[in-house]
This record gives sequence, structure tokens and C-alpha cells, in this order.
Amino acid sequence: MPTGSVKLHSIKKLGEENNGFDDEEPNDAYMTMGNPKQDTKPPNKKNEAAIRIGFFQLFRFATCRETLMMVGGSVCAFLHGSAQPLMLLVFGMLTDTFIEYDIELQELLDPRKECINNTIQWKNQSISLWVTSAARQIQVIRKMYFRKVMRMEIGWFDCNSTGELNTRMSDDINKINDAIADQVSIFIQRFTTFVCGFAMGFVKGWKLTLVIIAASPLIGVGAALMALFVAKLTGQELLAYAKAGAVADEVLTSIRTVAAFGGELKEVERYDKNLISAQRWGIRKGLIMGFFTGYMWFIIFLCYALAFWYGSSLVVFFGVLIAALNLGQASPCLEAFAAGRGAATIIFETIDREPDIDCLSEAGYKLDKVKGDIEFHNVTFHYPSRPEVVILDQLSVAVKSGETTAFVGPSGAGKSTAVTLDGHDIRGLNIQWLRSLMGIVEQEPVLFATTIAENIRYGRPGVTLEDIIHATKEANAYNFIMDLPQKFDTLVGEGGGQMSGGQKQRIAIARALVRNPRILLLDMATSALDNESEAVVQEALDKVRNGRTTISIAHRLSTIKNADVIVGYEHGRAVERGKHDELLERKGVYFTLVTLQSQGDKALNQKARQMAGNDEAEKKSLSRAGSYRASLSAFVEEEEVEELVEPAPVTRILKYNAPEWPYMLFGTIGAAVNGGVNPVYSLLFSQILATFSIPDPEAQRREINGICMFFVLVGVTSFITQMLQGYAFSKSGELLTRRLRRMGFHAMLGQEVGWFDDHRNSPGALTTRLATDASQVQGATGSQIGMIVNSLTNIGVAVIISFYFSWKLSLVIMCFLPFLALSGGFQAKMLTGFAKQDKQAMEDAGRISGEALNNIRTIAGLGKEQSFVEMYEAHLEAPYQAAKQKANVYGACYGFAQCVVFMANSASYRFGGYLVRQEGLHFSLVFRVISAIVTSGTALGRASSYTPDYAKAKISAARFFQLLDRVPKISVYSNEGDKWPDFRGNLEFIDCKFTYPTRPDIQVLNGLNVSVKPGQTLAFVGSSGCGKSTSVQLLERFYDPDQGKVIIDGHDSTQVNVSYLRSKIGIVSQEPILFDCSIGDNIKYGDNLREVSMNDIISASKKAQLHDFVMTLPEPPPR
Repeated sequence: MPTGSVKLHSIKKLGEENNGFDDEEPNDAYMTMGNPKQDTKPPNKKNEAAIRIGFFQLFRFATCRETLMMVGGSVCAFLHGSAQPLMLLVFGMLTDTFIEYDIELQELLDPRKECINNTIQWKNQSISLWVTSAARQIQVIRKMYFRKVMRMEIGWFDCNSTGELNTRMSDDINKINDAIADQVSIFIQRFTTFVCGFAMGFVKGWKLTLVIIAASPLIGVGAALMALFVAKLTGQELLAYAKAGAVADEVLTSIRTVAAFGGELKEVERYDKNLISAQRWGIRKGLIMGFFTGYMWFIIFLCYALAFWYGSSLVVFFGVLIAALNLGQASPCLEAFAAGRGAATIIFETIDREPDIDCLSEAGYKLDKVKGDIEFHNVTFHYPSRPEVVILDQLSVAVKSGETTAFVGPSGAGKSTAVTLDGHDIRGLNIQWLRSLMGIVEQEPVLFATTIAENIRYGRPGVTLEDIIHATKEANAYNFIMDLPQKFDTLVGEGGGQMSGGQKQRIAIARALVRNPRILLLDMATSALDNESEAVVQEALDKVRNGRTTISIAHRLSTIKNADVIVGYEHGRAVERGKHDELLERKGVYFTLVTLQSQGDKALNQKARQMAGNDEAEKKSLSRAGSYRASLSAFVEEEEVEELVEPAPVTRILKYNAPEWPYMLFGTIGAAVNGGVNPVYSLLFSQILATFSIPDPEAQRREINGICMFFVLVGVTSFITQMLQGYAFSKSGELLTRRLRRMGFHAMLGQEVGWFDDHRNSPGALTTRLATDASQVQGATGSQIGMIVNSLTNIGVAVIISFYFSWKLSLVIMCFLPFLALSGGFQAKMLTGFAKQDKQAMEDAGRISGEALNNIRTIAGLGKEQSFVEMYEAHLEAPYQAAKQKANVYGACYGFAQCVVFMANSASYRFGGYLVRQEGLHFSLVFRVISAIVTSGTALGRASSYTPDYAKAKISAARFFQLLDRVPKISVYSNEGDKWPDFRGNLEFIDCKFTYPTRPDIQVLNGLNVSVKPGQTLAFVGSSGCGKSTSVQLLERFYDPDQGKVIIDGHDSTQVNVSYLRSKIGIVSQEPILFDCSIGDNIKYGDNLREVSMNDIISASKKAQLHDFVMTLPEPPPR
């Protein structure tokens, strides 16, 4: 990265809607992207071309143990699936017996005892084994994906947003889990029932079965097309969500910059752009699902009509009936499989990719002795994300062992790029060993969310506390560390955010020194230090560089005057080389830089002398109480206080879906009609049964033809209502998901800055929460409502029909319903507890992955990839254990629900025979009731299968509502507060005392009194960590003082409107952040209250001496 420039995060091509801000039409260098990540091999291209992942490839990471589990689960599902056709075999024979008026009650009892006794065991084992097997495989997939990502070369991260990668680790892998867990067991059971039903039909009447099966290819074509379209649409939907996740991660990581410039609403809109895209794909997917589901049911009803029209064997008909029913009910499974395949495409693609530079590879030479000579020989280089911009152009330069070589040149000349290279043929050296030789202190140092001691220990594992103390003394960090209450055990916060810039820099220097490196790389290592600290640290660096090959890069040219060799860079080439005095005499690049810098220093010194009279009192008011972040960093690692989240009521979830009530109404009507279709079979079946006893063949044929036309009519109705249900509920569900994600992100950005200091609200954890919670809320809304309404209507209409025609027989059936309710309630209670554990564990894992991916360059430089991989994998153990427990509960409850259905059927057969014999109930009415039970029995099982999604939805919704209900202490969205037209900038701090919320026991400001009038310059000076940044943050209202006041133009800052105040302040941070958009858009970000014109952008860039640099960049490609 060019020295002196700020890091350009993931940058898109101009015009791509996913991440960029809205622009006007300019097509010049200001629209140049610093790092166009999607320029190289967009991940969705392969998705668009073909879904390359076959269904069985989803199980590629299954070991022998998981394979045995899946085989066992499949056998159990097969046994369970074959039980229903066997019962229908008896049912068909029984019907024939009734028609012939030859009743033998014993025939009703014996054949199904074994089925009833074993159903609960088979279904329990089937679900448990498949869910447990999936949990093990998903754990492996998460590990392998994160491990492979951490092995990738740095250039790969230039082309892939870290936020997008984090989202894929949650959303996409969850889709794979849905495809390989209980849905497989349910599909096998239903497919087995389908096969056995047709097999039974062939045995009892092959001609009739062949007639019916002739329509099966139409169903197969529909299922194949549905799987193809759903997989493709799921891939597009997940891609859009991944891009939204990348925006959220970028914004949450840079929350102070967003807050300072009032960009909250703009960022919400940028995030929402991708949600709109994902919503569009999701709605299309729902429409496709509804269309093909309705199409398949239509074909199934045609099969029924054909069966009755062609033949009259009830065993054949009911066998084919149950086969067709189960095939139709397998469509949700096919949707899950297709979505899993779509999600697996990019995940497996990444896992299979071989990195160009494998940092964890054992390959490569390890030299016995390293002298430290470095040479660049005709090196030409460009970043993978910007192939059109040459950074190094045939660079040739040598760095001798033991010498200090300084690289100087204008910003963008390629100095920092050279730091990342080695003069040796590094392709032949072991990567980990090579990096272990180097100690690097970067321009923007990164610390990890652990203690100071552990951060320094990252430099070299196994170092003693004495080594750490020695390194901190060399880096002039020891004194401020010992002033902290927890000393070396002080937590530094996410990204070191709870330390001052100078403290972070000195800890980073200590981390580099503790490695005892052979090669020392100093990329503006003292840039963040005050003059006193810089002099001390520079002296320490001058001392420790003796005997080491040292490459130093600095903008303060005074710090490299004593370098052994100074190399001047220009346009990617080393154009001059020599000592300080020699290069001044040549009057080249180095002379120009020294001259420009000395002129700037002279101007600043004159200004400082004018202000000198006011400085002394202001210096005294800045007591050495410890810096803003330093005080926070004293935050000790205490026992985690678990947040208690009560499951959200479904009524409140539905309230957020209220704007979509017309869609939900029509969807509910469609679902209710679809649910009522199955019981309608019972009426048609019983009517068919009655026709078989009609003695006149012509009258019988007319009656059958009329009923067959009813079947066709029901089929057409089902086609329309299935499509209506699919579209309406997918629309309402997707709109709710988008609304919740948007509201959640909006609420996050509306929190006070202090809220983000809490380690539980790290960017990784918040991004994971946005990605998973909103999508899981659909488990209680959207298409799930349609399925539940469908099932409940199915059961309700069947019960009404049963009671109407035989209340005695119906009462026998009703006795079994409380057992189903008890099973569902127990299942919901248990799975809600598991959902809490799983969610917390995944947020912890997301926090680690987010920290690792956001700081990948630092991790690579330290060679700590393996350490983060191990930490991430350790956090995956808790979700796996929760999944195993969930598997047993889910399997037992689901199996019990299925068993109750079988028992209800058996009891109804027995009692029905009794009523026919003892009370003279007409046999057609018995079968009207029994057929209603047969056709709606599977709905009972389906209703219980929604319990896991329902449990997860209530917990996820509760987390969202907790965020939405929280009232921020400082609200940026509030319109309340003082505003005045003539803002002048008269500032006064009056006896300000302040402690940070995360560490209230440390006084940061202790009675600060200082003022500055309009037009004056106030300089806060003091040693690093004395609270200078804290004063600025009180002025920005990131925090409010505990005591005292900050007065702005006579107004108390706590009474001033937050967004108005921040709009009047321009800030240049110590570690500036640029966003994922063009240079022009980043400049426009300075004023988010109006549309900034291109003339304003150019004017501002000229004032910042940026214009000439921008104009040297290539123009963006045409839109």
C-alpha cells in the first residue's frame, strides 16, 4: 500500500449498485476505484452459468462415521416410509371387504401392530441420525472454509470483501445444513412411500398402475425444473445478501467515521440497496416454487381422475394415491436441496481453490543461516484488484545486511509495496519461516481483542514475561502500561480500539521487537507518536536495528536522515540512491520532498509562535489521567454476563409484517384452500366407494365420470391456490426480512458510540446477528405461515367432516390430538433453549472470524493464521454439541407425532368396524371419515416438523426486538435539540470530568478547562495517552461529560441536536478510513446533508493537494 495514502477498502466499479453511493454522471478520474474487488472473476458468474454442485456432492466431507449415520437414518426412514403403503394395503382390502358385505374384524387389527409399535422408533432414529450427521459435516465445512480462507494469499482478499466472506460463513452454510439434515430423512420417507405405493399398485393391478404412471414423467420434469430454477435463484439471493453483509461489516468497523460525518442514513440506504436485490430474487423463488408445486398437484389430481376412470381396484388406487400425495409433499424438501446446492457452489469453490501463496504450507526451503541481504531485480508488480495500474516498474534495488535503508517518494510511488516483497526468490522459501524472520510495524497498527501481553506474545509464541517487559521498555511503552490498573493484563478492545493511537503504535513496536527479527520493516512506525515519544522510540529503534537489515519508510524525513542508504522512488522505480547529504546535492526526488516539508514546518512554526501565549494554560488542563482508549483498555476480562432473552411473542413478529396484510390474507386464503383440498378427497373417495355398490353399470360409469371431473376441477383449483400461496407468502416473508434487516441496521447505527465499545457488540458479532436473525424470523412468518395454515386447515376440515358424518368415530380420533399438542409443546420448549446456545456460540465464532478477516494483513505478517483457525474451531464445538442434543429431541418428538397418527388410524379402523356391525353405520360413511384421516394424517407430522424453525424464529426475533427497543443515550436520529443559523464555532470546556462507560473506575478527564474563539487554532498537546482524543470525542458528542459542560456558541453540548452539531465539524482522524466507493464519493461523504457537485469535489481536492494525484489515475471503464 502506498505510503502516505489511506487504505482503500473493497472498492467497486462505477455504477455497480450493490455498494456504491448514488452519483451524478461524472466520468473522470474522481470515479476511479482504489481497489475494484469485483473486477476480477465475480463470484456470481459461475453461479449464473451453471450450478455445478450435485446433490450428493453436498456430502463430500462425510467420514465413515457420518456415512454410517446417514445409512442408518436412511434405513429407518425407508422402514417408516414403507409402513404407510402397507397399512393402505390393508385399508384397500378392507374396503373391498366392506363392499362385498363380508366383515371380519380380526383383519382390521393384526397387520398393523408391528407398524404402530416401531414407527416412533424408526422416525426417531431417522431424524436423529440425519441431524447429527449434518451437524458433524457442517462443523467440518465451517472449519475447512475458514481454514482455506485464512490460507489465501493477500491478493485474494483484495478481490473478496471480508464482510461478504463473513456473511457466507453464516447464511450460505446454514442453507447447506438445511439441505443435508432432517429434510433428507423426510424426503427418503416420502419417496419410499411413493415407490412402495406404486409397487403395491403393480402387484395388485399392473395395467391400472401403468396407466397412472404414464403421467409421472410430467411430475419429474416439473421437479427437475423447480430444482434448477430454485438453485439458481438461491445463489443470486445469497450473493446479494453477502454484498449487504460486506456493507454492514465495513460500516460497523468504521462506525466513528460514519458518526462523525453523519452518514448513518446514507449507509442504511446503501445496505438496503442489496436487500432490495435479495428480496427480488427471493420473491421470484417463491413464485417459481408456487408455480411448480401447483403444477405437480395438478398432475397428481389428473392421475386420480385417470385412475378412477380407468379401473376400480381400490388397493391399486389407494397405493397410487398415497404415492402421489407423498411425492407432492416432498416439494419443500426439493426446495431445501436446491437452495443448499446453490449455496454450496461458492463455498466449495473456495474450499477447492489452491492459493497462489499458501501461508500454511510446509513446502519450501528453510535456510540454515540468514544474512539479510535483500535485492529487488527488475521487479514489476500490480495489485490483482488493479491490473491496469503498475505499482513497481522494473524495480531494481539492493538492501545490504545490517544496513538501514529508507524508502522515500511521493504518495503512491510504490514504497510500501516494496516492503511487502523480498529480494530473494521467495517462491522457493517456506512462507511461515520467511515471515518469522521479519518484524513489521505498519503505518496503521492493528491490535487484537485480548490483553496487552497476549498482543505482544503474538510476535513470538512462548516468550516469557521478562522478554515482554524488555520489548516494551525498548519501545517506550512500559511506563504507560504500568500506569494501568491491570497492567499487562489490560484488554485492548476490538482492533485495539480502546487504546490511543500512540499507545497502539508502541505496543506494535514491542510486538515486532519481541520477535528478535533478522529483518526489521518500519512502515512509518513513529507516525502516531508525539515529539517526545517519537524521539525516545526513534532512539530505541536506532539501537535495535544494529546488526539487522532494516527498511524504513517515513514521511517525517527527519527520522531517516541517519539511514545508511536512502532510496528515492518515483512512478514505481528507484530513481536515486545515496545518503542524506548526497541526495540533497543532487536536487532530485528527495531534495524536492525535503524542501516541501521544511516549508510546511516553517509555516506551522510561525503559527505556533503566535499561539504560544495561550498554550501554557491549555497544557495544564490536560492532566495525565490516561487516554480515552487507554482507560477503556484497562477493562478487565470479567466473567461473561449472559444476556437473558425471552422468546418473542408471535403476535409482535406478525405486527412487523402488518404492512403486507393483503399478501398474507391472499396467501392464507390460498393455503386454507390447499389445506381443505385433502379432506375433499374423503368426500370424493366415499362417493366413489358408493358407486362401486351401484348395480347398474351405466349409472355407475356416469357417477364415476362426474367424480373424475370434480378431481380435475380440484386440480385446477390447487394449481391456482398453490401459486397464490407461494407468491403471496414469499412476498410478505421477503419484505419482512428486508424490513427487519434494515431496521436492525438502522438501530445499530443509531446507538451511541459507547455501545460499540462493548465487546459483545463487535462488528463480527453484529454482522452475524444481522445475517442470521432476520432470515430465521421467517420460521414464524412467510412461507412457513402458509404451510402451517395449510396443515391446520387440513386437520380442521378433516375433523369437521368426520364429526358431521360420525361423531362417535370422530371422538375416538380426537382422543389422540392432546398427545400431538404435548409433543409439539415439549419440542418447542427444548429447541428454544438449544437455539439460544447455538446463537451465542455462532456470534462468538463470528466475532473471531470477523477480527481475523478484517486484520488479515497483520495476521499474515505475524504468521498467526493457524492460531486464529484454532480459536475459531474451538468455538464451533458448542454449536455441534447443541445440534446433537437438538437431534435427539427433534427426532423423538417427530417420531412420536407420526406414531400418534398411525395409532389414530388403527383405532378408527377397529371402532369403525364395530359401528358398522353393531350400529348399522353405512360403510361409505365410515370410509368418508377414515379417508379424511388417511389424507390429512401426514399434515399432523408436517405441523410438528415446523417446530424447530418456529423456536429459532422466536429467539432471533427477541434479539432483534431487544435492539429495536433500546433507547440510545445519544440519539443521532432525534430531531430534538438546539439548532441555530449563525454557527460560529466558539468552544469552551468547563470543568469537564469524564469516564468511559465500559470502565467507570478510571477518570480520563479530571476538570478540563479550556476555550477557543472563532478563527483561533487550539492545539491539544501532551504525551501519548493523556486524553487529547477524548476532548475531541466529547465535542463530537460521541460521549457526553459526566460532570461539567462543553459549551458551543453559548449552548450546552448535551442540549444541541447531534446531527446538526456533527454537520458543522470536519474531522481528519489519526487512522483515516475510506469507504467502498469511488474517490469522488468518499470526498462527497464529508457533507451528507446535500448533494455535493463535482466542482465542489475538485475544489476540495485541490485544497487538500490531492487533485494532481487523482488525475494521474486511469479513468474507470465505461458503464
